[in-house]
Amino acid sequence: MKNLLKTLLLAAAVLLPGAAAYAHVGSADVYFEGNAGPYPMFVTVRMPEVVPGVAKIEVRSASPDVSNVKVLLLRLTGPGSKLPSTADVAIRSKEDPNFFVSELWFMEYGALQAQLEVEGSKGEGKLSVPIASFPRQQKAMAPWMRLMGAFVLVGLTFGLVPITAGIAREGTVPAEAAPDAKNKRNARIVTALTVLAAVWTVYSARGLWREEDAVYARNVDLLKPPRVEASLQDGNRLMLRLATPLQLPVAGKGRETVPVKLEEVIPDHGYLMHLFLVGNPQADKVWHLHADRLQNGAFARTLPSMPAGDYRIFADIVDKNGFPWTLVGNVKLPNVAGPVLVGDDSQWAGAPLAAPIAESKVAQLPDGARMVWERADGPLRSNVPTSFKFRVENADGSPAGDLEPYMGMAAHMIVLRRDAGVFAHVHTNGSVPMAALDLARESSADGMDMSQSMAHQHHAALPASFSVPYGVPSAGDYRIFIQVRRSGQVQTAAFDVRAQ
Repeated sequence: MKNLLKTLLLAAAVLLPGAAAYAHVGSADVYFEGNAGPYPMFVTVRMPEVVPGVAKIEVRSASPDVSNVKVLLLRLTGPGSKLPSTADVAIRSKEDPNFFVSELWFMEYGALQAQLEVEGSKGEGKLSVPIASFPRQQKAMAPWMRLMGAFVLVGLTFGLVPITAGIAREGTVPAEAAPDAKNKRNARIVTALTVLAAVWTVYSARGLWREEDAVYARNVDLLKPPRVEASLQDGNRLMLRLATPLQLPVAGKGRETVPVKLEEVIPDHGYLMHLFLVGNPQADKVWHLHADRLQNGAFARTLPSMPAGDYRIFADIVDKNGFPWTLVGNVKLPNVAGPVLVGDDSQWAGAPLAAPIAESKVAQLPDGARMVWERADGPLRSNVPTSFKFRVENADGSPAGDLEPYMGMAAHMIVLRRDAGVFAHVHTNGSVPMAALDLARESSADGMDMSQSMAHQHHAALPASFSVPYGVPSAGDYRIFIQVRRSGQVQTAAFDVRAQ
C-alpha cells in the first residue's frame, strides 16, 4: 500500500509550492551547434523546471536536405548509454521546413545525452548532445488541481465503503433472496473496518505527500550552485574548499544520493577547474584562471597581481560522469602581488557596468585592434536561441589574420547578469562542456560525427569571424566577455547589453 501511494503521489509532490532554485547559475537550457553527418544542426534543449518533467528539443537544420529527425534520450555514461529506447520522431514545422521539435520525458537526474538520428538526401547522420538534468524548483499546484486531487483521493478511497459493504451483505445471497441477519451484521462489521482503512489511507497519503515534498525540496537544494569557501594563504595563494560535499540525488529513490568527489573530476579544455574572479558588484575586472587540485579534494591557485576589493567566484568543474558544476562564492582580497599571467590564464579591466546600461557593439583590444558584435538591430530577446556573431578587425579595419585556438576553441564567451543570478561559460559549439562531448563520443555508436565540436582543435589559423550559440535565459542587464587568442596572447573584449 505504501509503495502504491508513493507512486500515485510522486507526480503531485513535485508540484507543491516552493521557492525557485537557480542551479548552474540560472542557465539550464542547452545550446549546441554540430554536424549530424553531412547536416549542420543547431540544437536547443529547453529543460523542464521539475524532474520528472517534459523537455522540448528544438532542432534547426542549416540545410534544406533533411527530411526526418529522430531523438532518443540516454545516459551519458555507464550501461544506460548503451541501451537505447525507441526514438521519438520529431515533428517538422509547417511554417519552417528546416525546424523540428521533439518532446521527451526526463525522469532522472545527472548527465544524459540527446542522440539525434537524421535522414536526408545526403544519407544518414547522428549527433549526440550532452545534457545536465536537474530540478530547479517546486512549482505551485493550481487551486483547482488541489481540489480535484483531494476529491479524487477521498472519493475513490471512501467509495470502497459501499462496495465492500455490498459484497459482505449480498455476495453469498441468492439473486432473489433477501440478506439474513448474519449477512447484515457482517456488512456492518466490514463497513466499519473499511471506513477505518479509508481514514488510515487518507491520513497516510497526507504523510507520504509531505515526505515526497521534503525529498524533492532537498533534491532542489542539493543541485543549487554549490558554495565554495575561499581563503588567502602566503599573501597570494587562493585556497578553495566546498562548504558542503557535492551530492547527486537519485531520482525516484527517496533520499538516496551519489557522492561527487572532487578527487574524480575530469579535465575540461585541458584543466580540472576554470576559475573566474569577477569584480563585485560592477564587473569592471575579470580573471580567467585555472586552479590545481590538492590531494584532499581542495583546489588552489597562486594569484597574479590583483587590486584589493570584493570578488565574485565562479568555478567550473565536470564530474567523472560528465555532469557540469559551477561552484560559487565571494572573497575579499587585499592588494595581491603575484606572478605575471602566462599560457591560457587571462585578465581584463574596464569601465564599471553602467546604470542605466550603455549598450555596446564594438570593443577595443589592447593592440589597437577591435572586436565587433555583429548584432541585429532591435533588443536582445531572452529565451531565444541566438547565434552571437563576432569579428576581429585590425586597427585599419581589415580582418584579423592572427586568431589561434584558445583551449581548443575559436573563442570562449562568459555571460554575466548584473545581479550574478546568471553566469554561463560557453564556446563556439555552445553551452556543452568539452569533457562531456568527449564522453558522448566514447559512448555513442559508430557513425557519430563530432567533427564540428572538435574542429577548432586541429587548425593553426582561424577566420576573423566566429559565432557562439546561446540564449540568455532571462531579462536583465548583462556584460558579455569574449576571449580569443591572437598571436599567442589571450585577449578579452567586453560588451554590455540589456535583454528583454
